[in-house]
Amino acid sequence: MTRVRNMVSARNREMHLGSMKPDYLIEYMTPDSWPDVSRIYQEGIVTKQATFETKVPAWEAWDVAHRKDCRLVARLNNKIVGWAALSNVSSRCVYAGVAEVSIYIDAEFRGQGIGNLLMEALVTASEEQGIWTLLSGIFPENIASLHLHRKHGFITLGTEDRIGKMDDTWRDVVKLQRRSKVAGID
Repeated sequence: MTRVRNMVSARNREMHLGSMKPDYLIEYMTPDSWPDVSRIYQEGIVTKQATFETKVPAWEAWDVAHRKDCRLVARLNNKIVGWAALSNVSSRCVYAGVAEVSIYIDAEFRGQGIGNLLMEALVTASEEQGIWTLLSGIFPENIASLHLHRKHGFITLGTEDRIGKMDDTWRDVVKLQRRSKVAGID
């Protein structure tokens, strides 16, 4: 992960030279990150555009559901302003290299390139762990998330029509996939 942290920090400095934009630090998430991570997750839940979840789980449940080797936070001046993590899609060994993406940005910091930095670092971290396919399910109304994923090589597989209900309304989910160029898929 040092490579991920150094790569993103160096790119961030390079990207912002002369622009007076702040430097974000991308690093591993720790259990101490959970209060900020859960706060940002709750902000996403409230939008009703990020997830079908209706409440943030306890740390213990979230911890079990997410890969320990691909959990990242973005910091600005020591404040966590975004996070990204992967969840395995199956416990079957044939799917060991397939994971689902979660990425959330603090409402106050959206539109500032943090999602881009987190996604770049998450893709790198996933490839370092041998992940060959990243999947994501996004509400079609979440244009910013769809754009971010497509910018990082995700392609649209299709739309799951009326796949889940939220507040008595059926919602569609756009399914996206990114195949690694370095993790053994030709």
